[in-house]
Amino acid sequence: ASIGNFLRRSLRRAGRREGKDGASAAENTPPWVPQGKMGERSSAFYSAGQFFFEYLVVVSLRKMPDGHYEPKITYQFPKRENLLKGQKEEEERLLQAIPLFCFPDGNNWVPIAEFTSETFSFVLTNVDGSRKIGYCRRLLPSGRGVRLPEVFCIISCLGCFGLFSKILDEVEKRRQISMAVIYPFMQGLRESPFPAPGKTVTIKSFIPESGTELIELTRPVDAHLEHVEFQALLQRLSPHLILHIFASAMLERRLIFLAEELSVLSQCIHAVAALLYPFTWAHTYIPVVPECLLDTVCCPTPFMVGIQMRHLERVLEQPMEEALIVDLCEGKIIRAVGDEEEILPRKLQNEMLIALNRHNNNNNMHTLEQVNTLVSEAFVHFFVRLVGHYASHIKWGRSGSGSFQERAFCKAIASKSCRRFVKKFVKTNMFSLFIEEAEKSRIPQEGNG
Repeated sequence: ASIGNFLRRSLRRAGRREGKDGASAAENTPPWVPQGKMGERSSAFYSAGQFFFEYLVVVSLRKMPDGHYEPKITYQFPKRENLLKGQKEEEERLLQAIPLFCFPDGNNWVPIAEFTSETFSFVLTNVDGSRKIGYCRRLLPSGRGVRLPEVFCIISCLGCFGLFSKILDEVEKRRQISMAVIYPFMQGLRESPFPAPGKTVTIKSFIPESGTELIELTRPVDAHLEHVEFQALLQRLSPHLILHIFASAMLERRLIFLAEELSVLSQCIHAVAALLYPFTWAHTYIPVVPECLLDTVCCPTPFMVGIQMRHLERVLEQPMEEALIVDLCEGKIIRAVGDEEEILPRKLQNEMLIALNRHNNNNNMHTLEQVNTLVSEAFVHFFVRLVGHYASHIKWGRSGSGSFQERAFCKAIASKSCRRFVKKFVKTNMFSLFIEEAEKSRIPQEGNG
């Protein structure tokens, strides 16, 4: 029961607005809600100087008495000691949950001779709203004949997919030599501070027969883009469909993404969530849903989830409410609400279409970083045009606390179509959380008392 409760809680993002009798949204604020300025984001999620990771675990498939295989943790670094009772219970629940997310595709495994390594990630949300991200590399250990894949999973509270992919490259390289070579590398990483945006940290690592290697890990200059690859989304969906998905996410609807590869699911869902910057998706968020939790799609509240294509029939059979179902393999929408074309203000939607199509026309000329910047700028510009005037509609009291004037804010929008859309958007959780932070974020001016 405890693992079930932990998993269910993991599927709920903190931040849901409650009624007067429930917890306030401020109590449930996600750990990296924007701090009130368009284009900026809280540093809580990306703060430099903290540990790179909490754990490295290896999840292997163990044969059960009935003949099928179950994922089990076979290696954990570091071992945590002297934990308080509550911490120990939470750690045990976390370590029980990890194998399900490392092998979300169930127990249908048999020993194999060849397997292409894949990288994906998952997210677990703690009772206090804090997030842990699992960065996974599924690989086939070196050897001859048939054998079972295993997953190396790094658990961290830091969101930086590119950086952790590079770390997993190093882990995989060492795994092909010996498990014993992985430990000193991870120890060196754990003793190194997480670099600031644009900065590099160098890890010394000894490899038998190769000597000491210097591994440089550099964070992107733009911290809010370090956990995303928009290219993954652009390669699979047309700009038109991306805007339909974006519009649905802005109104906090239910979104289901389908693909067979775990890497495609996690990359594309991270990209969709990043389109909302500087706002933050504040509901159920599962880049890869374990097979045993497919009934998540019956949830009546908003969610953004990734499901393997092999489970499509089971998903469609579920008694779910209206949802947008996106096929990332074929680049099409399987099920829609029907109004996706009409949600966004027409003029702004056309401007974003032009920006995304411009990228498609110059596809081979841009690096991944350039693509991230170009796409992000188009969507941030959309938000600035639409709600960028919010700061001038926060009324500040003498005590320094702010009060958002919603009616005046909406009234100040000249375009009728934009005003109509914003009146819906201001009712969303993500906008409410953003404004709550903005109301708290005024920096007192000198001499104002």
